[in-house]
Amino acid sequence: MPDPYINAVAQLDSVKKYIDAPGNLFDQLKTPEHIIRKSISVQMDNGSKKTFVAFRLQHNSARGPYKGGIRFHPQVNEAEMKALSMLMTWKCAVVDIPFGGGKGGIVVDPKSLSEKELERLSRSYMKTFAPYFGAWKDIPAPDVNTNAQIMAWMLDEYIKIQNSKFKIQDDESPYAVLTGKPVELGGSQGREEATGFGGAIVLEQIAKKLKLKRQYTTVAIQGFGNVGYWFAYFADQAGFKVVAASDSKGAIFVPKGMNPELTLAGKKEQGTIAGNYCVGSVCDVKLGKTLAEEDLLQLKVDILVPAALEGSIHKGNAGKVQARTVIEMANAPVTPEADVVLQKKGVLIVPDILSNAGGVTTSYFEWSQNLSGASWKKEVVLQKLREVMETSFDAVWSVSKENNIDLRSAAYVLAVRRVLDAMRLRGTQ
Repeated sequence: MPDPYINAVAQLDSVKKYIDAPGNLFDQLKTPEHIIRKSISVQMDNGSKKTFVAFRLQHNSARGPYKGGIRFHPQVNEAEMKALSMLMTWKCAVVDIPFGGGKGGIVVDPKSLSEKELERLSRSYMKTFAPYFGAWKDIPAPDVNTNAQIMAWMLDEYIKIQNSKFKIQDDESPYAVLTGKPVELGGSQGREEATGFGGAIVLEQIAKKLKLKRQYTTVAIQGFGNVGYWFAYFADQAGFKVVAASDSKGAIFVPKGMNPELTLAGKKEQGTIAGNYCVGSVCDVKLGKTLAEEDLLQLKVDILVPAALEGSIHKGNAGKVQARTVIEMANAPVTPEADVVLQKKGVLIVPDILSNAGGVTTSYFEWSQNLSGASWKKEVVLQKLREVMETSFDAVWSVSKENNIDLRSAAYVLAVRRVLDAMRLRGTQ
């Protein structure tokens, strides 16, 4: 399997020719500022102790405190954390929010833990890494296999630690040290739908640039979890024709257009998205038909939205993609080799660091609300997010046209320039 960090550095190097910066300054971007690796000991329900390896990578703080999720997964490793923390730096910069990149994780299969063990693991992570976190230092968030409940446990542990050291003063807001929290504990309205909503705004902008009529623009979405569902919902609300979607058990294709809300209700009831249109082996083809998930990627649609796993479009299937535009809603769903194939075919690719940045942007809104003591209504949050996504898309599009480069390269050029500008101003060269 390709080293994700090597891929991340290669992507960075590929845009160097478009950026005016001394080599030594540019090369600083390839290495994280801090690599923190710890062993965490947790008591299991049977009374035994188990040790887990945990990480926090802090890539770049030139534009502000580090920002990035904490994931619980058996395949967490240092190379992955280095790559993902770097990508967070670019993601924050491309949407112009005042953060740098960070990423954390624990090598664990959370499904093997009881709820109490999961809570103890989450609290132990915060106990171990609390000195590295802070509202103006490093602000973690949920990621793979972590959620608002885990953030709540970590927040509670952080507050206990700070209180024990008499570090929380009247002018400090410990709630701003984590984002993706439950609304009851300072989380932001609109956070649940933010990533999908931001992607749908990108879809609207693409339609404007390419002069597509929404009602005739067909969309296929791989993945119907939180991001995929909300993308489908807002795309449908905006008048686009969502004709296909998939989950891990299969896919459906509905040429006349599907109803995302009813599809989600059917999935919850039957356990799979395909069950909405099929009973046993008999399918109502008037409504739609089932497909293998791989077949969804090959549909002749206007817009393909990979919103599931990393590397789902690879050199083995990229040649079969018939969509004219790919909007990356998962992280790194198109491999570097597949990217080359798609570019040669003339496929327009909107990169993940732009199209799925709605999540981290709304985390910024949550952080801002926590620091100011405000609580914005969902409509306010989504309107602010719309403005950020539209402005960011236009900026990336302009860089693409000015330099005659693809959108991924343009997004990197824009982001790297912003980070380097901050480094120059701070005198960190």
